[in-house]
Amino acid sequence: MTTRSILAIALYASVSVTVFAAEPSPENWARWRGPLANGTAPAGAPPTKWSETENVKWKLKLPGFGTSTPIVWGNQVFVLTAIPTGKKTEPAPEVAAAPAPPAEPGGNPPGERRRRGGGGGRSEQPSEAYQFVILSVDRQSGKILWQKTATEQVPHEGHHRDHGFASASPVTDGEHLYASFGSRGIFCYDLAGNVKWEKDLGDMQTRNAFGEGTSPALHGDTLVVSWDHEGTDFIVALDKRTGQERWRQPRDEPTTWSTPLIVEHEGKAQVIVSATNKIRSYDLATGQQVWECGGMTGNVVPTPVSDFGMVYAISGFRGASLMAIKLGRTGDLTGTDAIAWQHAKSTPYVPSPLLLGERLYFLAGNNGILSCFNAKTGLPHFEGERIAHLLGGVYASPVGAADRVYLIGRDGKSVVIKNDDKLEALATNQLDDKFDASPAVVGRQLFLRGHQHLYCIAE
Repeated sequence: MTTRSILAIALYASVSVTVFAAEPSPENWARWRGPLANGTAPAGAPPTKWSETENVKWKLKLPGFGTSTPIVWGNQVFVLTAIPTGKKTEPAPEVAAAPAPPAEPGGNPPGERRRRGGGGGRSEQPSEAYQFVILSVDRQSGKILWQKTATEQVPHEGHHRDHGFASASPVTDGEHLYASFGSRGIFCYDLAGNVKWEKDLGDMQTRNAFGEGTSPALHGDTLVVSWDHEGTDFIVALDKRTGQERWRQPRDEPTTWSTPLIVEHEGKAQVIVSATNKIRSYDLATGQQVWECGGMTGNVVPTPVSDFGMVYAISGFRGASLMAIKLGRTGDLTGTDAIAWQHAKSTPYVPSPLLLGERLYFLAGNNGILSCFNAKTGLPHFEGERIAHLLGGVYASPVGAADRVYLIGRDGKSVVIKNDDKLEALATNQLDDKFDASPAVVGRQLFLRGHQHLYCIAE
């Protein structure tokens, strides 16, 4: 066993005590944000340099469009996509828009929030049927192993111009694949492509018809789905074998795109969901609320990360907020000493943070401006430093592997930096595609899902 392998296994053992992995080893990327749910691939060592002619093992033209992260189990790479069929229908009548809820924290308008169609002029009412498709791709060759259409529907509302109808990442336990197409349904397949069950949770009405994107979270035999929108909100736990509900808890939030984080503290698993009004924790077994804490901004997208007995919640739309919240408390933690430290500058709108060892990396807004803080103390190593080659913006969340941080720009440029207290760029790379999906790292391979292609980067 190499020294790097020993160090990778030691890192995995030290960090995985708090956060539940969907898989038993770090050798897969089985869910959104990877094996440790924090963007780190402890056994990963992909290249630092690549281009269209260098270190591209394969490049697959994808049907349709989506911005969900590919996930990897064994020799299979799973990708979700929405494929237009050309079948046109009359668009559904639009419901008159209600006044928008405030973007800043501080409560929502009374009563049920409703908005459909092209709110804010950013989305058109769909009139075409789409196939909502799951692809299994051979990890070594880039060939499609199987392609399954989960459902074919005309979406009931549109989406923001920068993403589509396949924005939620799937999750697998190595036996079954769980894919969420949101309002189109939750689907369970075995890894050979056979459907096992499906669940319809209704139709979301997202803020300004921006679209959907929350990924399901999995631990043990429980699949958790968060359903925050402009209508009746809830969080629900499903039996992963049957899709039957185990519990459902009502919530009161405007549209949230943050994926639930499942952690363990003092022997109990809890589900943490970050949102505009409150960050809330629920007991995984019963659904009962454990604690809540205010302090996020509006339009919460980033997923929290956790370690060192704390959860780090972050958001950055029309404001900035980063809070390190101590686990082990109950009740309303707002303004209490349960907040170990906080920061209110240069936090991300879309990208989630990366927790790599004791360093917490996060971008500012959707821009190539990076900060790195000590996760234990809250002291900055560097703050708000611009990455010169990421001027085209960033939606993808950073990932960490082999003591490096990988930053993927929207315009095809990528920067690899050293995992260090000082900002040091190791390489700048360029591909022809555009990238909004977050990357995945498995072993010596980096998987980049572009607008048109799926790339496998490897030496």
